[in-house]
Amino acid sequence: MTKPTTAELQAMDAAHYLHPFTDHKDLGARGTRIIARASGVHLWDSDGNRILDGMAGLWCVNIGYGRTELAEAAYRQMLELPYANSFFQCTNSPAVQLASAIAEQAPAHMNHVFFTGSGSEANDTVLRMVRRYWDLQGQPEKKTVIGRINGYHGSTVAGASLGGMAAMHEQGDLPIPGIVHIAQPYWYGEGGDMSEQEFGLWAARQLEEKILQVGTDKVAAFIAEPIQGAGGVIIPPSTYWPEIKRIVDKYGILLVVDEVICGFGRTGEWFGSQHFDLQPDLMPIAKGMTSGYLPMGGVIVGSRVADCLIDNGGEFFHGYTYSGHPVAAAVGLENLRILREEKIIDYARNEAAPYLQQKIAGLAEHPLVGEVRGMGMLGAFELVGNKATRERFPGKGAAGTLCRDMCILNGLVMRAVGDTMIMSPPLVIQPEEIDELFDKAWRSLNMAAKQLR
Repeated sequence: MTKPTTAELQAMDAAHYLHPFTDHKDLGARGTRIIARASGVHLWDSDGNRILDGMAGLWCVNIGYGRTELAEAAYRQMLELPYANSFFQCTNSPAVQLASAIAEQAPAHMNHVFFTGSGSEANDTVLRMVRRYWDLQGQPEKKTVIGRINGYHGSTVAGASLGGMAAMHEQGDLPIPGIVHIAQPYWYGEGGDMSEQEFGLWAARQLEEKILQVGTDKVAAFIAEPIQGAGGVIIPPSTYWPEIKRIVDKYGILLVVDEVICGFGRTGEWFGSQHFDLQPDLMPIAKGMTSGYLPMGGVIVGSRVADCLIDNGGEFFHGYTYSGHPVAAAVGLENLRILREEKIIDYARNEAAPYLQQKIAGLAEHPLVGEVRGMGMLGAFELVGNKATRERFPGKGAAGTLCRDMCILNGLVMRAVGDTMIMSPPLVIQPEEIDELFDKAWRSLNMAAKQLR
């Protein structure tokens, strides 16, 4: 069969395919970019253009593209058992083994996994599990979950409600009842005249204020990402998480740490919770669990919640057709084997991340860049019209959109969140590829500067 041309695919796309998070009228006018193949840290489009993927897909392709071992694991499992559900008192070997393998790498008190099909489904599960826990504790009035403004926990009704993205809330009459939000720990954008450490304490103490406002007898949990990803790679000040831990412990509420982005090596540890010395009750996971090769998510459940669900008996009326899908689980198992045996997280922590962060720091010299920040294999830089005052360019997000488009012209995928440029390359990126990434970033910044000035 003859392969369709780029133009034919673009026409079919415009006629039939509704994309996520997209202005479809604008996209139809532009025409989509058709990604045709990938290897290592690079993509090729249908016209043969080579692009360095500075976002690891959507924060997920941790071991890079083209690992035949994952394809072979999926093929073998499809031949043996392509599907099995986890209802009706049944299970399958890959799901059981994957749950065990994840528990080995998770914080010591977290030994159970509930599988889902995505990170959004994982956060839907969190909401159900949090409320079920308090029901079983004889405190059904404890239903309210506190999240953060500009946090991201998916785009389902529950996930988008738990997150604090204003644009998503405006389109869906969200959040649903029983979910409220506090300030994000975004010092550069919102810290005012406070020092970074002062601001970290202030932002954390908004949690205590909100608990008291809602009522200590009504608050069930606090949910947050270790580092805000889609919100702009916002790394909390060092004072933030210790104060959050104190408040959570003081009021006895559940701590949910969303590891969908940070999990499986992104911070240089298996989980961001380990980097920040957190003791979560629940950890939503996805993305890096299979390196994006197949859709899969889950919730790692701490002993406090797991013991309650198990010991109290009774059915937990929640689950998905694809919970513990054997093919996705087989791919996840192989992905974890590669991460462990090839010591990819060690490489990221000890070699790739230090070099990446050194190069990110160098971007501070560019006249458009007001702040740089990063941790592990995550990075961000803020585009400003005036470094001294942090004044942005006219047109909210226009500078970021322009810089993103210049990146694509130069063969680089980076994401714009407003006027913040963010990156999250595969953990396996090599030093010469990091050099390529930043050569293209500098070129893109220079091109954007010419138009913005």
